Amino acid sequence: MSRLHQLKSYKKHLQERYVKLLEMSCNYRYEDESKSDLAAFKAMKLKEKLNQVSYLDRELSV
Repeated sequence: MSRLHQLKSYKKHLQERYVKLLEMSCNYRYEDESKSDLAAFKAMKLKEKLNQVSYLDRELSV
């Protein structure tokens, strides 16, 4: 498997988890604020990884 394909696969995986965590954060907002905050924090960390992978993907495709 090429490095480019691996990055695209990993990026897709991270995006799916990011969306799932954002939805969970919004769903828990009024029920349990601590769960909402934790999901939002994890989503923020995933967004950082996603930005790093996007940067590497851009570097390899050039």
